[in-house]
Amino acid sequence: MGWDMTVDLSPLLNNWRFLLGGVETTLLLSFLSIVLGTVVGVGVGIARCYAVRPVAAILAFYVDSMRAIPLLVILVWTFFALPLLTPYSMTPFAAGVLGIGLHLAAFVSEVVRAGLLSIRPGQMQAALAMGMSRTQAVRLILLPQALIRMIPAFGSLVVITIKDSAIASVIAVPELMRQSQIIVGKTYRPLEVFTFVLIVYFLLCWPVARGIDRIYRRLAPLGAS
Repeated sequence: MGWDMTVDLSPLLNNWRFLLGGVETTLLLSFLSIVLGTVVGVGVGIARCYAVRPVAAILAFYVDSMRAIPLLVILVWTFFALPLLTPYSMTPFAAGVLGIGLHLAAFVSEVVRAGLLSIRPGQMQAALAMGMSRTQAVRLILLPQALIRMIPAFGSLVVITIKDSAIASVIAVPELMRQSQIIVGKTYRPLEVFTFVLIVYFLLCWPVARGIDRIYRRLAPLGAS
C-alpha cells in the first residue's frame, strides 16, 4: 500500500483565524517573556558582579538552578505546583510568561556578567579616581560598552525564547504549536499543518537573527576598549 502524498490545504484555509490567534499569542508570550527575562537578568548580572558576597552567592544559586533545570519542567512546576504554595492561581499564559521569563533571566544574567567582566579593570579605577561612585561608573562607563558586546549573545537568546515559546503548549497556552496540534487532531493532516508551523517560526526568527547581527556590526566599534 502506497503513501498518500496529496497536499490538502483546507485545514489551514478553514482554520486560519484559529492559527492566527496562535501566532499572536506566540508573539505576545515571547515579547513579555523577553521583557521579564531582560529586566531580571540585567539586574541579576550586575548584582553578581558588584553586590556583597552573600547576595552574589544567592543569585549564583538561582542562575545555576535555572540553567540546570529543563524549561519544560519549570513550566509544568510553575503552572501546577507553584499555586499550591501561594494563595493565587495563574492562567496558563501567566505561568508561561513567568516560567520562560525567569528561565531566560538566568542566561541573560550570565551574558551581562560576561560583558561587564570583559571591560578592562582600569576603566573602573579611572572612573573612581575621577570622583565617580561605583554605581555611576557602572551605569555611565562600563555598562554601555558591555551592552554592545552582549548584542550577539542576547540576540541568540531572543531567538531561542521565541522558539521555546512552543514548549508552553504543554500547559495549554493557546500559542501556535498548541493550536496546530488541535487542528491536526481534528483533521489528521500533520504534513500541511506542521509544515505551516515550521515556516511561521522561521519567518519569526530569521529576521530577528539577521536584524540583530546587522545592528551589532554597526555598533561593534563603540564597544571596543
